[in-house]
Amino acid sequence: MKYTSGVRSILEDSKGNIWFGSYNEGVCLLHNGELQYFTTENGLSNNQVRNIYEDKNGIIWFECGRGLSTYDGKKITIYKERNYNSKNEWKLNDSDLWFKGDETEGYNKLEGNPGVYQYDGQKLSYRTFPVTPKSGNNSTYSISTAFVKPKNGTVWFGTYVAVIGYNGSDLKIIDNEYLGFTEKTGSLHIRSIMEDSKGNLWIANNGKGVLVYDGKETINFTAQQKLKKEDTKGNSLERVFSIGEDTAGNIWFGTVEFGVWRYDGNSVKNFTAADGLESKHIWIIYKSKQGELWFGGANPSGVYRFNGNSFERKY
Repeated sequence: MKYTSGVRSILEDSKGNIWFGSYNEGVCLLHNGELQYFTTENGLSNNQVRNIYEDKNGIIWFECGRGLSTYDGKKITIYKERNYNSKNEWKLNDSDLWFKGDETEGYNKLEGNPGVYQYDGQKLSYRTFPVTPKSGNNSTYSISTAFVKPKNGTVWFGTYVAVIGYNGSDLKIIDNEYLGFTEKTGSLHIRSIMEDSKGNLWIANNGKGVLVYDGKETINFTAQQKLKKEDTKGNSLERVFSIGEDTAGNIWFGTVEFGVWRYDGNSVKNFTAADGLESKHIWIIYKSKQGELWFGGANPSGVYRFNGNSFERKY
């Protein structure tokens, strides 16, 4: 793979193709062992590809740094249709896709308030969050993670300063105020969320480390495991950008500078360049249809697979 800026998103589609979204070089398609590259010159709205989804009709969606694009099996086009008249008709369907606002940072003026776009297979409609950003700070409630599909009846969205869940009737907000975080203690900077097989919601932060919400309370996993920098005096679990779960139920965390950590329910283990993981920034941990975990990273750019003992670079 020719990318140098990093692999930020991965999708294995229903046809067996694998898509890799880059930090600022577009997206590439792995089909029958060959890589095909797409950029704004081939129909992407922006060369930063944050998330990749497939809808129920087999259309591939690219959530870019700015705007959305789709792939119909032949070509990529910018998706421009928006339904702005549906501001707060929140509803929940299992096969819906959810996307961030159109701007690179924050949300655009047409949307008026932070929220998400919901795609029901026909229309893209905007749903606003019941939050009020501080004046002049539009980016804090912009979507910063992939959405979590509702396994237990709740769809979860990660914004930079809050995790927001919708269960079909109510919106749940886990934010600095809810957690008792202040500027002194350090505030949320959410980069990834994942719901595990037991129904726990894991929240990765760039700074506060890992939080876990069991449906009742939220604990600081990093502090509980004594993995803050002042505790370890070495590699820490504080700047966390990605979370995944393997078929055995182990939870994996991808960091900046300090490799990957694995939690087996009892203890944590750290994997670094010595274990074959060269990338210093792990943007995404993706579970393939075969149950393999793939780790997409930057510095240097690459996609890795864990073989049970160490990491092998795949692409």
